[in-house]
Amino acid sequence: MREEPPDSAPTLDPKAASRLREQQMLTTPAIRHLIALDERGELTTAHVRLVAHTLGLHIRTVWRRLADAKRTGTTECPGRARFEITEDIRVKLAYHRGIVKNLHEELLAEAEQTHTHAPSLTTLHRAIRRDLPPGDLAGLRLGLPASRAHDPHLRRPPTCRNEEWEGDHKQIPVVVLAGDRLLKPWVTWFIDCSTAVIMGWAITPHFPHRGSILATLRSCILRDDTHGPAGGLPQRVRIDRGRDFLSNAVKEALGAFAVDVQVLPPYTPHLKGSIENLNNAATSMFFSTLPRYTQAQRLDSRHRVGENDPPLTFENFVELFRQWVCRRNTEHRMTDYGGHTPLHFWNSDDTPVREAAPEDLHAFLLEADRSTRKIHGHGIRWHGRDYIGAWMTGRTGTEVRIRYQPHHEDTIEVFDLHTHRHLGTAYLSDQASPDQIDAVYQARSERTKRLRRDLRAAERLRRRRFKAVTTPSPAQAEGSMTRQQATAELRTLRAPAHPDELPDDYMPRRVTPGARWVIPTAPEAPDTPTPPPGKPHDS
Repeated sequence: MREEPPDSAPTLDPKAASRLREQQMLTTPAIRHLIALDERGELTTAHVRLVAHTLGLHIRTVWRRLADAKRTGTTECPGRARFEITEDIRVKLAYHRGIVKNLHEELLAEAEQTHTHAPSLTTLHRAIRRDLPPGDLAGLRLGLPASRAHDPHLRRPPTCRNEEWEGDHKQIPVVVLAGDRLLKPWVTWFIDCSTAVIMGWAITPHFPHRGSILATLRSCILRDDTHGPAGGLPQRVRIDRGRDFLSNAVKEALGAFAVDVQVLPPYTPHLKGSIENLNNAATSMFFSTLPRYTQAQRLDSRHRVGENDPPLTFENFVELFRQWVCRRNTEHRMTDYGGHTPLHFWNSDDTPVREAAPEDLHAFLLEADRSTRKIHGHGIRWHGRDYIGAWMTGRTGTEVRIRYQPHHEDTIEVFDLHTHRHLGTAYLSDQASPDQIDAVYQARSERTKRLRRDLRAAERLRRRRFKAVTTPSPAQAEGSMTRQQATAELRTLRAPAHPDELPDDYMPRRVTPGARWVIPTAPEAPDTPTPPPGKPHDS
């Protein structure tokens, strides 16, 4: 630790300081070339005068720097003694959570104990700015994730279409009305890293599940009029360590099509930058323009702009989201792609597209039921419900296997048990009407509210509060009472005894007494005492 001189020197304006730093930076190589000329015996005063004129220095200064370099063996400009950040200072700064003021107070306390000089707060701030990179300072204050935000990341080399996809879940920061509930939906989508085309998406009102991923993969691979023209099978897919992405259904779906799945380490969004950029772009370009945007400007500590506006229904939001995805793929011109749209860049790539047959999608993008089913007179019985289809005519008694999309069990796909051929789609028969479904949901909601009230009331009875103290003392519970008050309250809380109820200390006889036993009887009430003689009776 070296101490700087007192901060009494006049400070330079930024332009003068910049010129001084540039002059010092050029002086070192100039002195190095003058020494080389001197070693060859070619150094003249004209050379020294030319260097001094170019650098804006006095010729004597250049001669003095040249003599110092010969004496010390180095051409570096000798710097003044100054306070430097050491490893011990770094550890102390991390101990104080990056708060420089607390670190300065500790240094003052140590200097007072050791009778040394501590740097001023201004010197400490200047040394930290000079010796600590912004990433190190952010890491000492907030931890490693904050430090990684200051690291540069390399861009992957350009690839062809369908070579790399990236997928992710994102909670949409917009409140929508789904049924009778206000919620923030989730979107699951995949993007092609080469052309930036959104390959497919699926929106769920609640947290996404493996069914959302299977539905998204299906929309990504298909190239029909509804999902095309971009599509096909990718060579590689990068995902994070989400439980849904690592489920067996997703592994089976992607592995069956020979798609390499790269699972990234946790907390590394920079390794899937394409999908993260898409999440940010969707927020700034689309989500922020919708009503009930949850990240709008704050009016105070609790309220935001537009939080009382009428929300979009879930159906309208999905339609607006579909239109935005279509515009983003077909109309949005990207600077990094030469001003072309993502779909134009996709169509201009002549890389062959590897497609999958629809029957293969039925086989691998759906969850399989391991039990064997049989077509009977009412269709196929599964989970206590009947499924029917027009193609079942004449197939009663056929053994089949079914596959289904999780959480979307109103339809199932039926396959022959022996040939594994796709027979057709079966639909749920005798489906309840919307009014009946709403009545069931209303009954469930009322039961949930009643149970919640009971649990909260029980928690209030269980909860104990303590008094606030201003001096060190044991915790004292509120509502303290005396023994007499507790006994009186227990008497009022207990139910009154029945007239025929026996006392608590009653003990029944266990055997019949013999003839020689003497059974105690209750003592008789004493008679009125007779007054002693000589005293008259009271009238």
